[in-house]
Amino acid sequence: MNAHLQPSGSAYFLEATKPAVETHTLAVIVDNEPGVLARVIGLFAGRGYNIESLTVSETQHEKHVSRITIVTSGTPSVIEQIKNQLARLVPVHSVADLTVQGNSIARELAMVKVAGTGEKRVEALRLADAFRARVIDAGTTSFIFEITGKSDKVEQFISLMVPLGLVEVARTGVAGITRGPEGMKE
Repeated sequence: MNAHLQPSGSAYFLEATKPAVETHTLAVIVDNEPGVLARVIGLFAGRGYNIESLTVSETQHEKHVSRITIVTSGTPSVIEQIKNQLARLVPVHSVADLTVQGNSIARELAMVKVAGTGEKRVEALRLADAFRARVIDAGTTSFIFEITGKSDKVEQFISLMVPLGLVEVARTGVAGITRGPEGMKE
């Protein structure tokens, strides 16, 4: 056989396809007690998983229950591992993958400080209006804007503020909830 002729059915010429990395938003209901958040974060750190966004707050005071919202990335099998390992932690009541459920809303809040005068100041105000960002503090040489929305909207607003004098950003992280009359099962 000639060296330049390759058999068409040979498996040697197929590229190995790797599963795509996906970003998922997980809602985790846990007991509101000392050390629970550390255990959840320890699970991620101990297995080399990354947390892209993390929010936590008590949601049912009388039951002493908190909701942790975690945005993480991985292959579908890694995401399944994360959900299964979270569900096995003792203080965890339930784990919901809001991305898989599909009928959910996710939002983030950011405070964005911009310093500038003249045209840059005018442009920052114009863009803030277009993005529906509110001015929550103003001085003669700076503003602090409050913006809420999907993370990509917040990210886009921040990137537009960079050339206009971006000084500092504080972000809450993602909060997510499913649509409809039902709540998360405990």
